[in-house]
Amino acid sequence: MTKTKKRDHLNLLCDIGDLATLLTASSNIENFLQRTTVMVSLHLEADVCSIYLFDDQTRELVLKATIGLNPEAVNSVRMKLGEGLVGCTLIKQQPIREGSASRNPQFKYFEETGEDRFESFLSVPISRGIENIGVLVVQHEKRDYFDEMDVMALRAAASQLASAIENARLLMSMNNPHNPVLNTTALEQLKFIRGESAGSGYASAPSTIFGKSHGWLLSEDSDCDAGYTLKHFYRAIQLTTDQLQELQSRVAERLPESAALIFTAHFMILKDERFIQEILRHIEKGAPPPEAVRMVARHYITLFSSSPYMYLREKVNDMEDLAGRILANFQLRDVDAPLQCKGRIVIARELYPSDILKLASEEVAGIILVSGGVTSHVAILARSMHIPMIIADRPELLAIPEGTAVLMDAASLSLGGNIYVNPSEKVIHQFESRNQVKAATSLLADAMTPTTETRDGQRIHLLANINLLSELALARDLKAEGIGLYRSEFPFLIRNNFPSEQEQYPIYKRLFEEMPDKIITIRTLDVGGDKILAYSDAAGESNPELGLRSIRFSLRNPDIFEQQIKAILRAGAGVKNIRIMFPMISSVDEFQTARGLVKECGDDLQRQGLSHHRAPEVGIMIELPSVMEIMDELAVEADFFSIGTNDFVQYMLAVDRTNEKVAEYYQPWHPSVLRSLAKIVGAVVQQNKEISICGEMAHEPEYIPFFLGIGIRNLSADPQFLPLVQQTIQRLNLTDATEYTRMLLSESTLKGTRKIMDRYLATA
Repeated sequence: MTKTKKRDHLNLLCDIGDLATLLTASSNIENFLQRTTVMVSLHLEADVCSIYLFDDQTRELVLKATIGLNPEAVNSVRMKLGEGLVGCTLIKQQPIREGSASRNPQFKYFEETGEDRFESFLSVPISRGIENIGVLVVQHEKRDYFDEMDVMALRAAASQLASAIENARLLMSMNNPHNPVLNTTALEQLKFIRGESAGSGYASAPSTIFGKSHGWLLSEDSDCDAGYTLKHFYRAIQLTTDQLQELQSRVAERLPESAALIFTAHFMILKDERFIQEILRHIEKGAPPPEAVRMVARHYITLFSSSPYMYLREKVNDMEDLAGRILANFQLRDVDAPLQCKGRIVIARELYPSDILKLASEEVAGIILVSGGVTSHVAILARSMHIPMIIADRPELLAIPEGTAVLMDAASLSLGGNIYVNPSEKVIHQFESRNQVKAATSLLADAMTPTTETRDGQRIHLLANINLLSELALARDLKAEGIGLYRSEFPFLIRNNFPSEQEQYPIYKRLFEEMPDKIITIRTLDVGGDKILAYSDAAGESNPELGLRSIRFSLRNPDIFEQQIKAILRAGAGVKNIRIMFPMISSVDEFQTARGLVKECGDDLQRQGLSHHRAPEVGIMIELPSVMEIMDELAVEADFFSIGTNDFVQYMLAVDRTNEKVAEYYQPWHPSVLRSLAKIVGAVVQQNKEISICGEMAHEPEYIPFFLGIGIRNLSADPQFLPLVQQTIQRLNLTDATEYTRMLLSESTLKGTRKIMDRYLATA
């Protein structure tokens, strides 16, 4: 390799570092991509440089820019994953270098490109983490032209290009609101889709495709910007501020845990002097005010997208929403106008929190998102507003015809959600029958009694599991005897940083005030696994279910743990029944350490002269098999226990129940699971301590008699299940339940156990 070429490699990497400026300076996205190919080809002295972007709707690589090939091939050349050398590059996530590409059987020649004379071929994948972005390709007429140094240089270039090209792809999709229509074969392949349940519920309705309500204005043609002045800019800023304050108030009413934080990022950007001053600087240089907003917004989007920190990358959505609102307010458009989606299942790539508020007011049937996560702001809002929501990584859903019949079953947040496109009559009948049973069950709510007993007089206590404060009203209406599990992580999930003691205090205070004189059990922070804090160092673990989660995270971060404990203790001043429960305890030592920190927090509050609860009960959530052989010791140490059956079964059987490839192995009736539960309960009962069940199994009719038979007298379930649980218990005779339990514990096979349970259900 010549010294000149080596020097150009170094210059290439330096120039790639300036791509953020290149992106904002380009007249349009296509221009940006084209300028990138020119720059790469010059530095590598290549005859051809091409950029293929991955279209996640059609699952194809599309030629988006080229220098050296026929420009008419742009947007017409397409390859599936694994098709041709380009498709192989992306699916293998490895560079491909061929001295004579035409001799490789995987090489695919496209006549319209005119590439038959280019023998040397080098391609590298463009990706960010597990996300496929595209492929960067260089070609040359000479054989064996590219060497290992070229491979290294192109890989480094692709790595730096990834963020900028992802931004380009984002803006291109915003500029193209129309989705291709699926053909009949492709539509048939979408008959059944499994996703994540983000807002529990069921819906069957015509579907409608929803594009971002105002973010597309970032890519609008600047020809329409003429006539706007500085006065219009300040008016747009004020209108945007007023709108955000109104939206913030509406969210605070529905989601008290937010403490009006959903739109905090919007306000912070809007009040950032650098943001406003940068826009004004562009205006002073002659840019029309709307175009100045676009330029600065794109710059921020580029910076956020290229950040190594997840919580900063998530601000891209906030910036799009904010900038889109400002641009709409130049034109006095009503961005919060109704979306005309009443009674429909809305399918969208992304939604803004403000969109969720509009959809809720229109009484949409359900929402399907093709990107995002169950802990995002929009998912939490949907959950608080009782809108069924499923998140499925299937962008091709955006291409189904308007009005296509869709059935979505998001009945359980923990078990995932199912989507049926054009469901058959059989599927519809199956769900209608199930929902009729549920409807009949809901009528039992009016008949709920304050206390629950078996047919032969055994007292059983029914408690409620609570995710959000808004669910407390239902728990009271259904006469729950207390809160058996308050999941405290939501105030952490909706923020951009760990909430302080002062921010947590009013949440716990309201929890205690709304359930006076009732047992309140607060589970300390349970993050990790599927509940990732974007701003935490724990994000990005290779195996989060076995990583730094739950009590491990709290003990590793004692300052965060102590702030939560102090907030609970202070909020509980004067309250009778406060319980603090530690999740995922694996040893006696772990529990002793956590309990010791609770005492230290109380002592510290005492020294400060602050009112607080002096002696909360401290308990353990049983979720790990490691406690099996130390249950006798733990039963002495802790004040109370609760079994989280969801995780206990998962860890006991080494099965991720959300993984459809192995979900069939998630079998709560496994003899080892049932015998282990009996052993745990026996150890606790022997010490005259209280133990409850708080997982999914607590409301399932085939397990309730088993729990009573092994000694459980406290069941904690999501409020909507309490009427069914009470009715099931009232029909039971404890003697029969004990015999049923004896039969289950004496059976050693899965088949035999299931047979016993089915026989019981048939006669119950």
